[in-house]
Amino acid sequence: PKKRRLAAGERYVPPPRKLNSGVSFSAEHFAETSYYVEGGLRKVRPYYYDFRTYCKGRWVGRSLLHVFSTEFRAQPLAYYRAAARAGRLRLNEEPVRDLDVVLKNNDFLRNTVHRHEPPVTAQPIQILAEDDEVVVVDKPSSLPVHPCGRFRHNTVIFILGKEHNLKELHTIHRLDRMTSGVLMFAKTVEVSKRIDEQVRERQLEKEYVCRVVGEFPEHEVVCEEPILVVSYKVGVCRVDPKGKFCKTIFQRLSYNGKTSVVKCLPRTGRTHQIRVHLQYLGYPIVNDPIYNMEAWGPEKGKGGKIGKTDEELLKALVEEHRSKQSLDILGISEEDLNSNAENKDSDNSSTESVQADPISENSCPAEDTKDTESNETPACPLNSDTNLETLEKNTELGSCENEGGQTGGKSSEEKDPLCVECKITRRDPSPKELVMYLHALRYKGAEFDYCSKMPEWAMEDWEE
Repeated sequence: PKKRRLAAGERYVPPPRKLNSGVSFSAEHFAETSYYVEGGLRKVRPYYYDFRTYCKGRWVGRSLLHVFSTEFRAQPLAYYRAAARAGRLRLNEEPVRDLDVVLKNNDFLRNTVHRHEPPVTAQPIQILAEDDEVVVVDKPSSLPVHPCGRFRHNTVIFILGKEHNLKELHTIHRLDRMTSGVLMFAKTVEVSKRIDEQVRERQLEKEYVCRVVGEFPEHEVVCEEPILVVSYKVGVCRVDPKGKFCKTIFQRLSYNGKTSVVKCLPRTGRTHQIRVHLQYLGYPIVNDPIYNMEAWGPEKGKGGKIGKTDEELLKALVEEHRSKQSLDILGISEEDLNSNAENKDSDNSSTESVQADPISENSCPAEDTKDTESNETPACPLNSDTNLETLEKNTELGSCENEGGQTGGKSSEEKDPLCVECKITRRDPSPKELVMYLHALRYKGAEFDYCSKMPEWAMEDWEE
């Protein structure tokens, strides 16, 4: 279309580009950084990354400064001024020099951040089967399936692409980040659609195994309690009459005097279904970092008895993990929580557009949920900084392109002057903390049947 003649002083906004959709990640994405193994953990060297978004409708007519001050309040304005001086804020690919610029429809925002990812287990991803149509792997616990929240390179999709040259994979189902086991990917859209049809028609048989607290009943137990999502941010669900219909069949396999190994057959695929139903029955998974916590009360949520409002429950869960310095186990950070607290009164989409919701991958909805991938990521708040005087006075901040780090060859010892994560020393989780005793043992469809080995912790004579 012809470029409209602009009025005096009017700012031109280019027409929107069609964003790529699909599951493809290129060599450029994989080369952003590299891995290293330390203390049984797979770690990602910090790297620079662009978060991108088109102007939200509610932002139109507001200044960039106003948007930052009202919807990105987890970070001080001094940070954004410093980021603008460093060339890290771009509007329609032009550096932002004035935060008072008024946003218009179709404005394209890009901000560059120094990104730190939480560590995951260094246990390798085992490929169980591969042919022209599918790839089936045994996913270790603690790995998200695909980029979301704070995870990008420490995900199954990226590790398979970078270390096994398996690219352009399509997700058929997902597993909770802390759940291990059989995970299938389709190599083509056609195969993905075909198997997805089986999922929708409930022709896919799923079998899980877990280790729970106490002596589980010897007879078959069926739980059909409806499940409600309490918080997408922290990733918590509970039984509630207003929730969605669920059905799980449980069968005890063994009991060692303290804990039981239980086979789980979910007939629906709700978020945290197996974990929530086991908690409700009074037999939570031994090391479940959400549903076997003191925050749920003296009976830990048995029978749906919590004795707290949802807000009180979430606060108690977060405080319990904060006291143990284990927020990373939940897949969230202090910055996530601060951002959520500041934005809780605004439109829900504001926090989702600001940063990917950790539950999306922290709990990878449901033990088996279909998901659509995209290599376009929503905008994310830039990291805050605690030393504001340094930010305001520092006139030598270069753009990140000049600081290296795009290729993964950058030393992890180098610090970014704007990055608060670079100034924080976090406690690493132990490899043991990154394992939850819930494992997807078998997936069976009309044309396939894939099974993994029984985990070590599920053996009959195993003891803690």
